[in-house]
Amino acid sequence: MMAYRTMSSLPDWIRPARSSASGASDSLSLGCRALRRSLEAGVKPAFPPSLVVQVKALACELPHTLGLPLSRLSIEEIRQHVISQGLVADISGATLWRWLSSDALRPWQHRSWIFPRDPKFADKAGPILDLYQRVWEGVPLGSDDYVISADEKTSIQARRRKQPTLHPAPHRPTRVENEYFREGAWVYLAAWDVHRAKVFGRCESQNGIAPVARLVGEVMGQEPYKSARRVFWIMDNCSAHRGQKAVDRFRAQWPNAILVHTPVHASWLNQVEIYFSIVQRKVLTPNDFSSLAELEQRLMAFQPHYEQTARPFKWTFTRSDLHALGGLDTRPIAFLSGGEGRGPDCARLLLCHAAPTGLS
Repeated sequence: MMAYRTMSSLPDWIRPARSSASGASDSLSLGCRALRRSLEAGVKPAFPPSLVVQVKALACELPHTLGLPLSRLSIEEIRQHVISQGLVADISGATLWRWLSSDALRPWQHRSWIFPRDPKFADKAGPILDLYQRVWEGVPLGSDDYVISADEKTSIQARRRKQPTLHPAPHRPTRVENEYFREGAWVYLAAWDVHRAKVFGRCESQNGIAPVARLVGEVMGQEPYKSARRVFWIMDNCSAHRGQKAVDRFRAQWPNAILVHTPVHASWLNQVEIYFSIVQRKVLTPNDFSSLAELEQRLMAFQPHYEQTARPFKWTFTRSDLHALGGLDTRPIAFLSGGEGRGPDCARLLLCHAAPTGLS
C-alpha cells in the first residue's frame, strides 16, 4: 500500500470539478489523469479525493456502527481507524483535522436535541412569536395591551453546607463544601412582563392550580394590568394551567386575561425561562442557604435588584423564521446540554436567539 503525503495546498485534481452536459462529474477522470502525470514525473502523490470522501463519511457515522466501543470519535481515533481498515498506510492528525474542518465536521462534539412532538407546533408557536413582536391575529397591540410570560421553577432546594463557605482570596476561588443538609425546597413561580422588563414572583411549598392563581391574581390585581384592555399570559402545558379548562378559568377570574399555551414540549418559547436561567446563575449557584427562609428572601430580593438594569430580552426568532424552517415540523430544536434552566436536568435555551441585555 502506498503511504500518501500531505500537501500544504490542494492539487488541481482535488478542486471541485465541472459536470458534463449529461450531469455526470468528470472529477474522477481528471483525477486519474493528474495522478498518472504526477507518477510519470516522479512526484509522490497527495491523498486522493476518494480517501477524503471516505474519511468524512466515517466521521459522520456513530462509533458503534463501526464496531468501536466508543460514544464519540476523536481525531486520533479516526486516524487509528482509517489505518486499521487499510484505507491508508499513515496519515497525520493535522491532515484529518483540515479535511473535517472544511465541512465543519466535529464528531468529538455532541449536543442534546428536543424534537417537536406537537402536530400543531407551527399553529401554536406562531401566535406567541407574534406577541413578542406586539402583534395579535395580524393586528398590532395597543398601548393598553400587555404580554406576560409565566412558569414555575420547581424543587429549588435549600442546601445547608456542612462546613462554612470560604470567601475568595488571592489565588483562591470561593470554596463550597461538597456535602450538605437538605433544608427543604420551594416552587418558585414567576411572571415576566415581556415588553416592560418587570418581574413578579412568589415561593410556594407545592405547585398547583391554587398557587398559580395566587401569582396571576397578584399581577392582575395591580396597575397597569388591572385596567388593561388585554393581558396575554404565555404558559406551557403544566397540569396547573393545561388545556381549555385553564383558558376558561383564567377568563372567568380575570376577564381581560387571555391564556396562550406554548406547543407541547416547547417551553423554550417561553421567555420566562431565560429569566429562570439568570436566577440559576446569579442566585442559586452555588446553592448555599441555611434555611428555606433565607432562600426565599434571596429570590424575592433579586427581583427588584434585577429590574434596576433589566431590559426586554432581544428576541429575534419570528414567525417568518418559523416559516423559513418549514414550521419546525421535522426539524429538531437545539438545546445546549448541561445548561441551567428550570431544574438540574433542564437545558439552556439555544435556538430562541434571545439574549438578556441586563445582568448576565
